Amino acid sequence: MAFLVLPPQSGSFRTMEIRDGTTMLAQGSDGLSKTAYERHQPEQTLLYHLVETHYPALVDQLAQQGKSLPDHVHREFEAYLKCGRLEHGFLRVRCDNCHFERLVAFSCKKRGFCPSCGARRMAETAALLADEVFPDVPLRQWVISFPFPLRYLFAAHPQAMGKVLGIVYRAISTHLIHKAGFSLKDGATGAVTLIQRFGSALNLNLHFHILFLDGVYVYRDNRPPRFQRVRAPDKGELEELVQLISQRVGRCLERQGLLEQDTESAWLDLDPAEDTDAMPQILGSSISYRIAVGSQQGQKAFMIRTIRPLERPDPGLERVAKANGFSLHAGVSCEGHQKEKRERLCRYISRPAVAVPRLSLSSTGKVVYTLKTPYRDGTTQVAFEPVDFIARLAALVPKPRVNLTRYHGVLAPNHRWRGLVTPARRGKGVKSNSNTEVRTPAERHAAMTWAQRLKRVFNIDIEVCSLCGGSVRVIACIEDQDVIDRILDHLRQKERETPTRPLLVPPTRAPPGTLPLFAGKDSSTTALHQQGSQ
Repeated sequence: MAFLVLPPQSGSFRTMEIRDGTTMLAQGSDGLSKTAYERHQPEQTLLYHLVETHYPALVDQLAQQGKSLPDHVHREFEAYLKCGRLEHGFLRVRCDNCHFERLVAFSCKKRGFCPSCGARRMAETAALLADEVFPDVPLRQWVISFPFPLRYLFAAHPQAMGKVLGIVYRAISTHLIHKAGFSLKDGATGAVTLIQRFGSALNLNLHFHILFLDGVYVYRDNRPPRFQRVRAPDKGELEELVQLISQRVGRCLERQGLLEQDTESAWLDLDPAEDTDAMPQILGSSISYRIAVGSQQGQKAFMIRTIRPLERPDPGLERVAKANGFSLHAGVSCEGHQKEKRERLCRYISRPAVAVPRLSLSSTGKVVYTLKTPYRDGTTQVAFEPVDFIARLAALVPKPRVNLTRYHGVLAPNHRWRGLVTPARRGKGVKSNSNTEVRTPAERHAAMTWAQRLKRVFNIDIEVCSLCGGSVRVIACIEDQDVIDRILDHLRQKERETPTRPLLVPPTRAPPGTLPLFAGKDSSTTALHQQGSQ
């Protein structure tokens, strides 16, 4: 496999090299080095250093207690340590015109705490929902959080979470249809639920972000479904809904034998876990803000308060209701013509768990995570021992085959009106057209490519060569370890032999500047950041 020799084009020369193991430069006929692309470098982040150093320590401490992590959690950590590393395989990408090449490392594609793959999934999910699922009608975000025992139940027994989500959706959709003046037979609404597993302090907090159509579709006299908007819910309506949901959830879990309750209290009735399973200990500690491992196991996590408690009433509480440990929030909405805000809202509810820029290391060696929005008691940061921080990450890893995105009502795949109301026009209710292009199921449901995601989120067009403007394509997938080592050794040798040239500032990796997501009289940034984070 002749991958090491990179022949130059006539009239110009080029080099491909790695600086600090990652950055590749090209030199064209003008003699100036240009930054063509800078890949993500996870090995240079604090998060990667913490996982690489302290994940084995967590495994050792649990082993001393006779416990171990499940296989899917081990796979998550091991895959993260290989994510974005050229040493574990890459693609060779070449320009068809000038033949300049770059290497693109593989990603882990995990769902727990990897910031890079979480951002990729966020971009892909938001683009799908904004372009192909949500019609141009008003949307409203409903956020429901649960008491601590139910958070543990949903993490340990995800099948119960699906039943509870069905109860929540039916309660809200029935409320919207009746509020619009229709019966369940004549009207229908729709929603998409993103199940988030994390709070703002990296605590395990399973809660639902449900994007509801802010109205009802009505189908009569064989005409196309007509959308009718409903008024925003007031505090009284939310209080009735959250009370109804809490009662129905309690009865449902009691019938399944998962919950016991009397006139004063309720408690979970679960089969005891295996003595060797470390996850009950880790999940319970993360939910209750306690230390999971180490000499201070069971004590409260260290909260850092750097501002005075907020004494003024929170304006975001106008559309928040609480009952029996349940909290329901419906204060953020989006108009049908606000397409950019709709996509930003979709990105927000599908965002990754860990924000690396908010992670730091104190002078005493503690891991400090800064809250995006301070708590009302003045808490701005939470501090962990490094091994306990790794335990927090382990609690955020979902079980395999648990779908964290759910579709409801007219947006569900098998609803009879889906093809009539969604922009993609896929689904039931749409007659096939002989003139339309015939595509296979795989082509119809293909996810965005890596290049499309970069262009949409970071405004980087990776399919166009930055040197000559030619088209760029993948020419090889390198997975053989011997070939990987030979290519990287060759590039490092070229770097040592080539005189140092100044590095140009690469294109920013941050998304293009956008307007605030939650602007408007109907919403509150503070309320949205704090909902579900306690």
